[in-house]
Amino acid sequence: MAKRIESVDILRGFTIAAMILVNTPGTWGHVYAPLLHAKWHGLTPTDLIFPFFLFIVGISIHFAYKNKANEFSTYKKITIRSLKLIGLGLFLNVFLPYFPFFKEYESVRFLGVLQRIGIVFFISAILYLNCNWKGLLAISISILIGYWLFLGFVPLPNGELPTFDRAPNNWANYIDLKLLGTHMWQPDYDPEGILSTFPAIVTCVLGILTGRLLGAFKSAKLLFLIAIALLAIGYIFSWWFPINKAIWSSSFVLVTSGWGTLILSVIFYFTDEKAIKLGTIFKYVGMNAITIYFLSSFISKIFYLTKVGDTNIHAWIYNNVFVYDFISNKMSSLLYALCVVLFYLSLAYVLYRKKIIIKV
Repeated sequence: MAKRIESVDILRGFTIAAMILVNTPGTWGHVYAPLLHAKWHGLTPTDLIFPFFLFIVGISIHFAYKNKANEFSTYKKITIRSLKLIGLGLFLNVFLPYFPFFKEYESVRFLGVLQRIGIVFFISAILYLNCNWKGLLAISISILIGYWLFLGFVPLPNGELPTFDRAPNNWANYIDLKLLGTHMWQPDYDPEGILSTFPAIVTCVLGILTGRLLGAFKSAKLLFLIAIALLAIGYIFSWWFPINKAIWSSSFVLVTSGWGTLILSVIFYFTDEKAIKLGTIFKYVGMNAITIYFLSSFISKIFYLTKVGDTNIHAWIYNNVFVYDFISNKMSSLLYALCVVLFYLSLAYVLYRKKIIIKV
C-alpha cells in the first residue's frame, strides 16, 4: 500500500476545521471581518476555504483513481459517492428536528456545499478517467475563458448588457433565478449556483493536475513555483474579471488555487520532505473530512432549532458560557467557534485512535 502524503490530509483537515470555525460563531452579529465572506467582489481568508476543499478533492481523485480501470464498476463507485454527497446536502437543507420534520417544498434550497462537492467530484473524476493532463488543461482554460466571455459580453435575452455585479443582469444570477426561483440561498443569488459550478469544476481539475505533479515529482519547490504562477495570472486576470466567490469567477479559481498550492507546498516541505510533525491533529480530521463536516452542520442546525425557553440551545450556551463584561462581543463569539472546532478536533482524534474511517 502506498504511503499517504501527509500534507494533503493535513490541508484537508485544516480546511474542514476552518469551515467549522467560520460557520459556527457565537453570534452572527459580532464576527471579525476576516471570518466573513466578501460582500461581493474581493477576497477574505474565509473565501479561500471552500475552493481549498474542492482543490484537495481534485488531488485526492488523482491518488484514488490513478490505478483504477476505466470500467463500469469504477463509474458506479463514482456515481454512488456523488449521490451520497448530494443526498447528505439535501438532507441538511430540509431537516427539522421536530414534526413535520421537513420544510415546505417552496422554501427548500436545492443546492449547497455538499451538493457542489458531489457534482464537482462526479464530473472531475469522469474527466480524469478519460483525459490526459493536456486534455484536462485545455478543458480548464476553455471553461475559464469561456465563462469570462459569456458573463461579460453576451447580452441577456432582454437585450441588456451583462454585468459582474450583484444584479439580475448578471448571467449567473439570471440563470439561477430562472431555474431555481425560490430554491436559492438568497432571493437574488446562490453562491453554489448552476452556472458557477463550471468554474468550480476547474478548481477541482487544477487539484487533479497538482496531484499528478505531486505524485510524480514530490517537490515542494515545484509546488511553490506553480503557486506563484497561478497567483500572478489570477491577480492579473482580476483586472478584467474581478475576484468573486459568489459567482466563482475565473480569477477567483486561479487565485484560490494559487493560495492552496502555496500553502500545500509549505506543509509538504515540512511534513513530507523534512519529516517534521506539523499540524498532525488536522490530519485526523482530514481522514474523516466529510463525516466531521456533516456532523458539525447537522448538530449546529439542531442547536439553532431546538428551543430552550424563549431562545435556542445555541444562543443559551453562548449567552451563559461565553459572554462576559470584560470580553468584547466579537471575542466571545470567536471563543464559542473555537470551542466548537476543538470539540470536532477531539472527535476526529477519537475516531483515528479507534481506527474508524467513514467513507462517504
